[in-house]
Amino acid sequence: MEILRTPDDRFTDLSDYPFEPHYSQCDEVRIHYLDEGEGDNETVFLLHGEPSWSYLYRKMIPIITAAGHRVIAPDLVGFGKSDKPANQEDYTYQKHVDWMTALVQELDLRNITLFCQDWGGLIGLRIAAEHEDRFKRIVAANTFLPTGEYKTPEAFIQWQQFSQHTPVFKVGKIIASGCVAEMSAEVRDAYDAPFPSEEYKAGARRFPMLVPIRPDDPASEPNRKAWEVLKQWDKPFLTAFSDSDPITAGGDGYFQKLIPGTHGQPHTTIKGAGHFLQEEKGPELAHLVVDFINEYL
Repeated sequence: MEILRTPDDRFTDLSDYPFEPHYSQCDEVRIHYLDEGEGDNETVFLLHGEPSWSYLYRKMIPIITAAGHRVIAPDLVGFGKSDKPANQEDYTYQKHVDWMTALVQELDLRNITLFCQDWGGLIGLRIAAEHEDRFKRIVAANTFLPTGEYKTPEAFIQWQQFSQHTPVFKVGKIIASGCVAEMSAEVRDAYDAPFPSEEYKAGARRFPMLVPIRPDDPASEPNRKAWEVLKQWDKPFLTAFSDSDPITAGGDGYFQKLIPGTHGQPHTTIKGAGHFLQEEKGPELAHLVVDFINEYL
């Protein structure tokens, strides 16, 4: 496996990202994660998606740690400061689950509150279902756990085609287009920072192709097994979807219908936010997480 590592100088002087890096070695790849806060009892596990990185959580972390909780925010392999296998074939859905599971186990994380968005849910919900003893509660935001049984929206097929055929995969521009408000050039540059050139973007280009859109996809059966667990999940499960994300609209209702732990929870719709709601409404989400933990200590 050919592995690329983004030079550290790409991350100097990033806007509003003062966090110390931490690293974990998992087989051939080095995983970067943030480990903030002094809390011993509650751990908030923040999982980003495609094509962002832990920078997405910079507005949430200080609020959660100020409430006395520990925060772990990794960069998925292929993103942020984590290593980046150079070939798309080196990325699979299962590998992403295995890499993040290895981090959870190495750090021996327990009493976890999972906050997951986009691919953070596709990965994080699998981990929670497969290691449910480590998790106390879940907050799902603009995410889903597909099994390939339902018709794939044409917009997603177009996104898959774009990811494979566009000559330049402009990460900062893609994230900006998933927000309601205009994004500054400084913030767009921060999202572009992990990718010095196109060769570093194999993981970002591969993610759309890993979503199981057929029942016989390699990830469909493991996801169905995860759903078997989630359909019995009676621990607190909260949805916080935004009002302006056409990609995941309606997914919150699906979770609420199928997962027992959603019953009676103060589900909310985040107003004025697109797909990357952490970027636009980070403080609001952070306070929601803190209140959710406090309700079920």
